[in-house]
Amino acid sequence: MKKIAVIGAGSWGTALSIALSRSRSPHRVSLWVYEKEVADSLRERRVNDVFLSGFEVPREIEITQDLAEALREAAIVLGVMPSAHARGLYSAMLAHITPQTAIVSATKGLEPETLLRMTQVIEQVVSPKFPPRVAALSGPSFAREVARGDPTAVVIASADASLAAEIQEEISGPMLRLYANTDVAGVELGGAVKNVIAIAAGVIEGLGFGNNTTAALITRGLAEMSRLGAALGARPETMAGLAGMGDLVLTCTGALSRNRSVGVELGKGRKLEEITGSMRMVAEGVETTAATRTLARRLNIEMPITEQMYAVLYEGRSPRDAIRELMERRLKHE
Repeated sequence: MKKIAVIGAGSWGTALSIALSRSRSPHRVSLWVYEKEVADSLRERRVNDVFLSGFEVPREIEITQDLAEALREAAIVLGVMPSAHARGLYSAMLAHITPQTAIVSATKGLEPETLLRMTQVIEQVVSPKFPPRVAALSGPSFAREVARGDPTAVVIASADASLAAEIQEEISGPMLRLYANTDVAGVELGGAVKNVIAIAAGVIEGLGFGNNTTAALITRGLAEMSRLGAALGARPETMAGLAGMGDLVLTCTGALSRNRSVGVELGKGRKLEEITGSMRMVAEGVETTAATRTLARRLNIEMPITEQMYAVLYEGRSPRDAIRELMERRLKHE
């Protein structure tokens, strides 16, 4: 049996571990855990009480806080860490992986300092030692619903079509369907930038606006994602697919979205520091907003929703003023 190492035991890493126990191909699965309290909970009760309560993690999944142990003999590594910690963790993994190891990023975000996508970070870290076999996993997938076994469709993207097909076969299961794609930039940018728009969707709810406003936001948010993606080499059909529109609709409308929840609280008048200080899980959209704004300005791409969310998150603009700014912009063609 091939071994798959899942690096990161937040809600998504834990849910992926559970889903792997149902995949078509039998695997050995190891789950690397950073927090001692999470490791203790998983070992003693087989439940991640901190990040994904209510779901049993199968006994055959190995729980470890030792990175070398988690990676030993792993054919596939699933990176499911926050984007801000990705470079450090992949650097630590380097001594324990080989040129044959498939590295799959399941992180939806941009590196805050460099603005790089996660597969670009992996390539920077690993390439001095050997050319990495790298892919990205993204798409509309709330962790709790994947853990529950709800039918879910996501995308596995790699410039190496044979690698994407290999991962597709290994991870797909009765209730988790993977579609292969070679547009890595489009898949990763869709997964990152939709979190920015999801914060805006939450703001709309927090302010008490209705479905008209949300529909307009999702549509214009997709336009922003598509413009940025096109400038960075992404294909339009990717943004219209699961990793673009699909994930955008999910995170803008679903109550399980952490980023949308941050926006709801902002719309109600709470301060960002108070909101994030009360959260155990990371809302990637907060840092991704700053990274996306910088990237858009560098490329001279118009992203007004992103600009307004940056102003709300980092410059103290009121959410109501941000919406008014968007509505009172110069009139233009769609």
